[in-house]
Amino acid sequence: MLEIKVTRTTTPKAKPADETKLGFGKIFTDHMFLMNYDEGQGWHDARIVPYGPIPMDPASMCLHYGQADFEGLKAYRTADGKIQLFRPEQNMARLNLSNDRLCIPQIDEAFAVEAIKTLVKVDEDWIPTAEGTSLYIRPYIFAVDPMVGVHPAKHLIFAIILSPVGAYYANGLAPVKIYVEEKYVRAVTGGTGFTKAAANYAVSLKAQEEAEKQGYAQVLWLDGVHRKYIDEVGAMNVFFVVDGEVITPSLDRGSILGGITRKSCIELLKSMGYKVTERDIEIDELVKAYDEGKFDEAFGTGTAAVISPVGELKYGDKVMVLNNGEIGEISQKLYDTLTGIQWGKVEDKFGWTVPVGECCCCKK
Repeated sequence: MLEIKVTRTTTPKAKPADETKLGFGKIFTDHMFLMNYDEGQGWHDARIVPYGPIPMDPASMCLHYGQADFEGLKAYRTADGKIQLFRPEQNMARLNLSNDRLCIPQIDEAFAVEAIKTLVKVDEDWIPTAEGTSLYIRPYIFAVDPMVGVHPAKHLIFAIILSPVGAYYANGLAPVKIYVEEKYVRAVTGGTGFTKAAANYAVSLKAQEEAEKQGYAQVLWLDGVHRKYIDEVGAMNVFFVVDGEVITPSLDRGSILGGITRKSCIELLKSMGYKVTERDIEIDELVKAYDEGKFDEAFGTGTAAVISPVGELKYGDKVMVLNNGEIGEISQKLYDTLTGIQWGKVEDKFGWTVPVGECCCCKK
């Protein structure tokens, strides 16, 4: 396994004075991880250095052709002061899935997890302790070949940055309003919808902007061919509770991101005795269930928000208010259990949490 060279900053930043006002993704820690890829040499020069600008040629291919992908996970500080990650090996496996689709060289997943642990340990003083806060971890890879020409990159950078965060949505666990997008599409079968390609998020911005103009927090995407099957919400996978059954769109069409939180929720729900079905879901099916009084609740799942209850769903002129605009029973139970495991308040019976221990390069 590669050695990680650590160069500590000589000018540490001031840490946030009020952890209840962190916001999301706006504050960054003192250090970052970098590693280079060069054809013929592979991944090399793994290092942790002071956080700062990354020099890049104006012709770097990522700027022109979008050959870049990323992941998102969190580190949590438990009540007894320990630090732990949540299923990081799943994130690194998914990063390699994205890499394969985008012609980015595979990374050593076990080494990448160790790189995350080492960086988190170096900046452990940045992990917030206020209720509902955590340290967001953003690994990403981008092409840096200085060339205007479309071909797979031969030179790339793998980077990891850290950000102390609060709730993803300003209203925390309060139910959000979701707008069903009918004009624009996010992904199609055979495309990159199942990956965390950076460009996937750029193409979602137009619909998100339109939704916000109408007072909605997120977009619910329909499939790109028939425009009737539900894919996912902009920043989350989505679940619906219809007549007591939990249903979520199947991943089989290849246009939906296989969320780590989604996977964990399915496993949790089944362990709790709920019937969970992964299948194609037509938007008209939900409208019919709503009209019949069988649409019980809906929620999104993702690393950033964990569980995000849906209080209102707008499809065309149809506005569906779910559970009186309040958080549903299943949403609340999932949130309490999942965050309880992540923060060490609930026993981890699944072996999902990974401790961040002492390492030789982190000793002061």
